[in-house]
Amino acid sequence: MAIAALAQFQRSPSLWILSTGRFFTHLFGRQNRKLQSTAPDDCPVNSHNEWDHLEEVIVGRAEGAYIPPHSLEVEAICDGELLSYYEKHAGQPFARVAEAESEVKEFCRVLEHEGVTVRRPDVQDQSFVYSTPDFSSSGMHSAIPRDIILTVGNELIESPMAWRSRFFEYRGYRNLMKEYFQRGAKWTTAPKPFMSDQLYDQDYVGTSAEDRRSLVAKGKFVTTEFEPCFDAADFMRCGRDIFAQRSHVTNKFGIEWLRRHLGDDYRIHEVSFGDLNPMHIDATLLAIRPGIVLSNPERPCHQIDIFEKAGWKVVSVPAPVADDSWVASNWISMNVLMLDENRVVVSAKEYPMHKMFESLGIQCIKVDLSVANEIGGSFHCWTADVKRKSTLESYF
Repeated sequence: MAIAALAQFQRSPSLWILSTGRFFTHLFGRQNRKLQSTAPDDCPVNSHNEWDHLEEVIVGRAEGAYIPPHSLEVEAICDGELLSYYEKHAGQPFARVAEAESEVKEFCRVLEHEGVTVRRPDVQDQSFVYSTPDFSSSGMHSAIPRDIILTVGNELIESPMAWRSRFFEYRGYRNLMKEYFQRGAKWTTAPKPFMSDQLYDQDYVGTSAEDRRSLVAKGKFVTTEFEPCFDAADFMRCGRDIFAQRSHVTNKFGIEWLRRHLGDDYRIHEVSFGDLNPMHIDATLLAIRPGIVLSNPERPCHQIDIFEKAGWKVVSVPAPVADDSWVASNWISMNVLMLDENRVVVSAKEYPMHKMFESLGIQCIKVDLSVANEIGGSFHCWTADVKRKSTLESYF
């Protein structure tokens, strides 16, 4: 081991210091950080962070994906070409579903080759129009499980969502949720919102991009505090500490509901960013191993000192090279999936990201989801953790 350590020091002193420090922290500090043991071996669900060894994951489906009907909450996060596209094709099926699903199936094969068990949701008919006492809409897809499923320890939490087109999205995952519950996992559904007009700030109708920037800077979003709502993708898990952003789909009411639900074993930190259209945290801030967090240079975190004071290294990710992810954001280049602390699934096109990860001693597993990106999101978005070799620890 000493010879290997010396060789690593000669190749990269800074990486040696980082990895050696992490080794001694794990060796001598784990007992101080560990708060509880892992879930029982026979429990199918266990995940406390974004980086422990991934054993089982849910991967979304492109089949049946529809463009959401035009509505206030959709318009609030759209500009220019995307807004025109959504207005023109609202309520229609995505045109390139077959190509997208082909990419996703290849992604699944890669995960299975890496030793990960892959589960898929059921395909749902998203074309029918449904009504509640408060609104009418049609559906969207079962493509992005990260938005609807938040895994905390051995508990699966179905998020209440904020888009009317996603009201019934949970139906595609119900068979999986029932199975995991029957095998010993905890299963919680957050309060389902009415999604009446009172949940949405009508002042967002027709506002320009610059107007919305001003509104967000003042703490105003398209969602109000009428009732709790949140997307699971607005939360980043770092053991006992969970980082959440108030966004167009997650309000303070929803963050507080989760805080009280999880109780004293967890600390939820609300963070904010220099972001015009805040919606989901995983293309803005992403922890990839203990002591390292990726940060989007165009959306700086206003509370980044939380990480710096704890001795974490904040890595500013390189600018994306691909420009074909306009439906979501080119910055989904940093929307990666950690298989463990030393392996990451990353876009095959994002060469600067490859170099960045390699400089950190992390092996890049390169996959192409460029068509699937048009439905929304990349590797982190298209997946939801089910089981990692994970314990609840405190890193801050």
